[in-house]
Amino acid sequence: MFIAGDACHTHSAKAGQGMNVSMQDTYNLGWKLAYVLEGRAKPDLLRTYTIERHAIAQGLIDFDKEWSKIMASPPKDPDHPELGGVDPAELQTYFVKSGRYTAGVATHYPPATVLTAAATHQALAEGFTIGMRFHSAPVVRLADAKPVQLGHAARADGAWRIYAFADGSGQKLRKLMGVLADSEQSPVCRFTPKGADIDSVIDVRAIFQQGHRDLKVEDLPPLLLPRKGRFGLIDYEKAYTPDLKSGLDIFDLRGIDREWGAMVVVRPDQHVANVLPLDAHAELTAFFERFMLDRH
Repeated sequence: MFIAGDACHTHSAKAGQGMNVSMQDTYNLGWKLAYVLEGRAKPDLLRTYTIERHAIAQGLIDFDKEWSKIMASPPKDPDHPELGGVDPAELQTYFVKSGRYTAGVATHYPPATVLTAAATHQALAEGFTIGMRFHSAPVVRLADAKPVQLGHAARADGAWRIYAFADGSGQKLRKLMGVLADSEQSPVCRFTPKGADIDSVIDVRAIFQQGHRDLKVEDLPPLLLPRKGRFGLIDYEKAYTPDLKSGLDIFDLRGIDREWGAMVVVRPDQHVANVLPLDAHAELTAFFERFMLDRH
C-alpha cells in the first residue's frame, strides 16, 4: 500500500503543504481501516486509499519541484529578457495555486473507485461537486431557530451523512424519510448494527425550503427525531431551514434544484460521494452495497 504522506514529507519543499496533505491521507485512510476492522465494509475498501491518494501525492511532488525551481530563479529583468528569470506575475499565479495544497481541501476524487459516483445527477446540487469536499453554508436549525453552518453538523465519528434537500412539495422528502426508517432495503436499516444508534453509520439530515417559523418540530418524520443513547433522548438536530433573515439561502448558494430537491451523500472524510434524486431509493442502497456489509 502506498503511503502518500511519507512521500509528501520527503519531497515537499514546503513543510506546511506536505503536512496538510498528509493530514488528508489520515482522514482518507482512518475511517476505512475502522470500517474493515469493525466488519462494516469489505476489505477491498482499503484499496481505494492507494487509488485516491497516490495521484494527490504525485501531484504535490511535481508541484513542489516546479515551485522550488521558480523560487530559486532571479526576477526577470524587462530590459534584459535574454538573462531569463521569473516573471513576477508568474510567481504570483503559482503562489495562489499553492494555496490548494496548503489548505488541503481542494482535492477532487474522480469516479475511479466504489466510493465516488458518476456525476449523473450533479445538476440537482451543482454546488456540491461529487469528489470534492462538502462545501458548507449557513442554515437555521429548526428546533431552536439557531443560525449554524450545515457543515458543522458533521463530527469525526466515522459516520456517513445524507443531506436531504427538500423538493418543492416536500412529499418526496417525507417519503424518503419513511423508506430509510422502515424499509428492509434501507441502507440505514441494513448497515447499522443491532442495538446501535440509528445514525451511527449513516446520519440523515434534512434541509427544508420553508423558513423555520413555517414548520413545526412535532410534525417532522420520526427519522428526524431519533431517540439515542443510554436514556433514549430525542436528537433535535436533524432538521434545518434556509437562513432567510441573512438572505443566504442554501438552496440558492449551492444550486439545489427547488422542484426536485436532492440527496447529497457525504463520506466520513467529508468528500461528496454521490448526488441523487430524493426518490432514487434503490440507487442509494445499490451505492452502499458496493462496499458495505449487511449487518442484519
